[in-house]
Amino acid sequence: MEKSRMNLPKGPDTLCFDKDEFMKEDFDVDHFVSDCRKRVQLEELRDDLELYYKLLKTAMVELINKDYADFVNLSTNLSLRSSVSEGIRAVDERMSKQEDIRKKKMCVLRLIQVIRSVEKIEKILNSQSSKETSALEASSPLLTGQILERIATEFNQLQFHAVQSKGMPLLDKVRPRIAGITAMLQQSLEGLLLEGLQTSNVDIIRHCLRTYATIDKTRDAEALVGQVLVKPYIDEVIIEQFVQSHPNGLRIMYDKLLDFVPHHCRLLREVTGGAISSEKSNTVPGYDFLVNSVWPEIVQGLEEKLPSLFNPGNPDAFHEKYTISMDFVRRFEVQCGSQASVKRLRAHPAYHSFNNKWNLPVYFQIRFREIAGSLEAALTDVLEDAPAGSSYCLLASHRTWSCLRKCWSDEMFLPLLVHRLWKLTLQILARYSMFVSELFLRPISNESAKDVKKPLVTGSKDPSVTQGTNDNQGNGPSETKPVVFISSTHLVYVVADLDKLQEQLPELLETIKPKLEMIGFKNFSSISAALEDSQLSLSACMPSLSKKIIQDLSDSCFSYLKSALEVPRLYRRTNKEVPTKASSYVDSALKPFYQLQSEHKDKLKPAIIQQWLEGALSESTHKYYETVSDVLNSVKKMEESLKRLKQARKTTSPNPVGSSGGMSDDDKIRLQLALDVEHLGEQIQKMGLQASNIKSFPALIELVVAAKDQATAEQP
Repeated sequence: MEKSRMNLPKGPDTLCFDKDEFMKEDFDVDHFVSDCRKRVQLEELRDDLELYYKLLKTAMVELINKDYADFVNLSTNLSLRSSVSEGIRAVDERMSKQEDIRKKKMCVLRLIQVIRSVEKIEKILNSQSSKETSALEASSPLLTGQILERIATEFNQLQFHAVQSKGMPLLDKVRPRIAGITAMLQQSLEGLLLEGLQTSNVDIIRHCLRTYATIDKTRDAEALVGQVLVKPYIDEVIIEQFVQSHPNGLRIMYDKLLDFVPHHCRLLREVTGGAISSEKSNTVPGYDFLVNSVWPEIVQGLEEKLPSLFNPGNPDAFHEKYTISMDFVRRFEVQCGSQASVKRLRAHPAYHSFNNKWNLPVYFQIRFREIAGSLEAALTDVLEDAPAGSSYCLLASHRTWSCLRKCWSDEMFLPLLVHRLWKLTLQILARYSMFVSELFLRPISNESAKDVKKPLVTGSKDPSVTQGTNDNQGNGPSETKPVVFISSTHLVYVVADLDKLQEQLPELLETIKPKLEMIGFKNFSSISAALEDSQLSLSACMPSLSKKIIQDLSDSCFSYLKSALEVPRLYRRTNKEVPTKASSYVDSALKPFYQLQSEHKDKLKPAIIQQWLEGALSESTHKYYETVSDVLNSVKKMEESLKRLKQARKTTSPNPVGSSGGMSDDDKIRLQLALDVEHLGEQIQKMGLQASNIKSFPALIELVVAAKDQATAEQP
């Protein structure tokens, strides 16, 4: 502050530094010299500093001459200030002594008040005990309560002054008398409170509780009620043998415990304001007997006399006992009567002790092993059919859905385990998705679904099942590994179940939402997003499965359609009749498609079946087109070769026609292929498909129509 008020004399403008730099609080000589050296040489800096030094000396002399009188009187002023300081110090010492005297006087007064309070209380007690019988016993309970209230008021003042006088020798001498008064007062209050409870005297109870509150012993009153009134009732009600032998014993026991409050705590609640009907003007605040008296005794009784209640070994029984117990807690909270009382109950150590007794993690682990074991038992190499009445085709899918529903069923769900159950739900879906992804890696067997019950064992020639690598090939001969096949029927079942499971996932979400609302969870968008991710994981398996099924259908179909290669052999030089109907191989080739439609129409959506039929027919028709094209080209080459041979011989050869007419063998072959393709188109139409949607089929029709026209055109 002083530095900011000082004004240094102004120097010439030619100075290489700013005079205000000297007044900065963080002024540093080294930094100042280093900064000036960047602008000028050290010699010039020295000259400027000497010039400014002379200006400062001149300014200081002028300042002294201007305020000369003040400088002369400086010593006088300093002497006067010293005298004033000594006077102030003397006053402070005197005031400190007076403050010390005042404190000692207050201590004496407090001790006097302590003695007076002790004597006054003892006088009241002596005046009552001077009679043949004590007034506390002979007088009416109400009068006794009033006397105790007077004593408690005086005792409260005694306690206050005793605390303020802590450490005083005189107080230590009076302490035995204070202890005697305390014991007598507490004993009298306990007897009076019990008498008021036994006689249902509201006034006595009110006086007694008010006295307890006056001496700040409300917890002692609540503990007394718990030991004398609550505990005997708890011991009579909580009987382990009854709970275990009676089919509904636990619920009956809890009902009896809840009956204690309205039957035995009514007066206490009316006096303390815990009942709805109690008048606020006559209530004694500061008590909560349900929280501090009843509930601790109930918890202690359950923990000591019914330890099997918290045993999680039997998960079904544990779930039932936990559910009934939590319902009891909820009903007990309703009896508390106010939100403040419920908050005190939930903050009570006995409340936390009761909740911690339930070993929910162990219960979940047992349930987890049940569900995981059941699921893994179904996700085996041998695919079994689902039980009758199931909406799924395979046992693996049926068990997956059953496990998902069991997680959120009322028989298993517990609100405090919702996070674990949700994780288990996602794990089940992920496990099923992995299982399905492994299925479409299996080779398809030629056996029916009923025959494929055991994994077939084959050599390790197939690289997909070879377990060894180049690194361990020298360790010994490679062992044969079982190759697990899958039937085409089971593949269809897998797709049907996948589609069904994806349809039912929204239903599962609707089942989960009410459970989440029970714990106050509202962020359903995150739950829906996680379930959608699982659904996408399942749907990602569909294209591969469909491709495998389409390939199998196509291979089965073309295994018959390639019989078109045998048509020339049937007509060449056999004198067979002119063909009038399609070959039998066409119907045989379409049998897998008709079988798919007839056997699985109730399991698959029509759109899926149509997709498979079109895909398989497109692939097989393309191969069929190439086969027919090759046959027709071969026939044409043969025909041209015979013509050239005929011209070379220049002789008349018998006409190579059948016995039924003049059509050549080559034309019969063309006509037969045309009939086969036309019949194929008709059957495609009967299956509900559009022939135009089948790739290569329009080109195939065009090919055989041209061949047919050629065959009929050569007829006379």
